[in-house]
Amino acid sequence: MQEIDAWILLSKLEISPRKRLALVQSFDSPCDIFRASKETLLGVKGITEQNAEKILALAREGTDREKRIMEKVGAKIITIFDTVYSPNLKEIYDPPVVLYVRGEIKEEDKFAVAVVGTRRPTQYGRSVAHKLARELVQRGFTVVSGLARGIDACAHRGALEGGGRTIAVLGCGIDIAYPQENKELMEEIVRRGAVISEFAPGVPPQPWHFPIRNRIISGLSLGTVIVQAPEGSGALITADLALEQGREVFAIPGNIEDPRSKGPHQLIKEGAKLVEFVEDIITELGIPSQVSHPVPISQPSNLFLPPEEEQLLKLLSYEEERYIGDISKEAGLPPARVASLLTFLELRGLVKRLPGDHFVLAS
Repeated sequence: MQEIDAWILLSKLEISPRKRLALVQSFDSPCDIFRASKETLLGVKGITEQNAEKILALAREGTDREKRIMEKVGAKIITIFDTVYSPNLKEIYDPPVVLYVRGEIKEEDKFAVAVVGTRRPTQYGRSVAHKLARELVQRGFTVVSGLARGIDACAHRGALEGGGRTIAVLGCGIDIAYPQENKELMEEIVRRGAVISEFAPGVPPQPWHFPIRNRIISGLSLGTVIVQAPEGSGALITADLALEQGREVFAIPGNIEDPRSKGPHQLIKEGAKLVEFVEDIITELGIPSQVSHPVPISQPSNLFLPPEEEQLLKLLSYEEERYIGDISKEAGLPPARVASLLTFLELRGLVKRLPGDHFVLAS
């Protein structure tokens, strides 16, 4: 057995992250875990007879399937002993001992802020998440989120459009885009940041994976920002985990009549920092002098559009809904031409069509 096989088997072992860590700390090599006798395994703190039997059963399994998947998607393994392993994550109570990574983890990722929220945000929530993430990366921070639809996806896109780094933490195998609608976004994050998971390749998303995943989102980050989150939202679990990890929690205020504001407002009542501007986060973290690699503010570098389409984009914003007739008048173009151009921009994912032929920039 090679070490990579042992690490893969360890990631497949269905025990708590804390017990995995105890096993790794009790043996000289991960291979020794799967060579050990039942009696030796039972001598590890917290390991039960059932746990030991699972380890012995896994020792007889191969890892060829997982290694084939890793090769296919270009994934590698980082362990808790590797120098590139996040120092922020290593400090938490139950760090993952194995991470599968697509893309690159870099030293500057220690200056990370998580931006999370509901999967069903309002246009206000989408706009705030996008803008906040864009401004964070422009000040040298890495944005961390969970690649879910809604606020998470907006945060990742905002970071990418700001020209900075973003890390997506999955609740499934590193080879699976979940939700499928975010597959292109996932591939862009791989090219310009990192996608990570502690689950073995091929493991499908399950409801109980996401609370486990959330401790990694908060653990990678110096602080966690909750944008919109109704009561019972997974984003509030992330906020609780951040507090348990001794990290800062930030909240975006919203409409008092919107249930999606209940979570952030309750956090603010309990002492979370209310955020109106990105500077509120930076000031609270107290580390601006340490962030010595700010990214210049610029337009997205991957857009090469015809002049008329660029003109229409400049007339739109993330916040203000604009009627197609008004856009046509301001652009000085015939309504039919504007309708055609906006359709092309919508297909490219750059604008969003709202009811009544109103448009905003897509987040």
